[in-house]
Amino acid sequence: MLKPEEVVKVFYDSGALMEGHFLLTSGLHSDQYMQCAKVLQYPRYTEKLAREMADKFRDDNIELVIGPAMGGIIVAYEVARQLDVPAIFTERLDGEMVLRRGFLMDAGQRVLVVEDVVTTGGSVREVMNVVEKFGAQVVGVGVLVDRSNGTVDFGVKQEAVLTMDIRAWAADDCPLCARGKLPVVKPGSRG
Repeated sequence: MLKPEEVVKVFYDSGALMEGHFLLTSGLHSDQYMQCAKVLQYPRYTEKLAREMADKFRDDNIELVIGPAMGGIIVAYEVARQLDVPAIFTERLDGEMVLRRGFLMDAGQRVLVVEDVVTTGGSVREVMNVVEKFGAQVVGVGVLVDRSNGTVDFGVKQEAVLTMDIRAWAADDCPLCARGKLPVVKPGSRG
C-alpha cells in the first residue's frame, strides 16, 4: 500500500505534477497541473501505480479493463496486466466516444473503467455509456488522480490512487492573472 506522500513524490519526480499558471480544458485557471503522460512514460512508476489501483479491485471479479484514449490506454493495459484480464480502449469518432478496432464486450461482462486523471468525470461517464450499450456491467471506476477531491460520483465503486484538491479559478477571478507575473499555459491534450 503506497502512502499518499509516496504517490505525490512519484508524480513530482516524474515531472507529472507541475506548478505554474495553467489553462485547464474546463476554461478554468490553476496553479497546478497534472500531466499523467509524464509519469506513465516510466514503466517502473506505471507498474507501481497500476498495482495500487488493481489491488483496490482485486476481489471484484473484473473480467475486462477499459479506458479512454489517450490518457486511459496505458493505465488500462497495466491494470489489466496486474489483474490478468484483457484491456481495451475507447476513442472519439466524430466527437462521440466509441469502440473501434474490433473491440467488443459481452453482455453481463464485469468491466472496470480506468482513467489517468478525473476532474469533472466527463470522459469516464462517456466510457461507462459505451460499456452499458454493450450490456456489460461497470463494476467500478479506478483513477490514478482524482483532482476533484472526491466530489465526482459515478454511482459505482470508485477508487483513486491519489486524491487531490487542486485549486482552480475562473479567468476573471484568477489571482495569478491579477498578479500578471506568470503567463498562462495550456498543456492539456484537448484544444
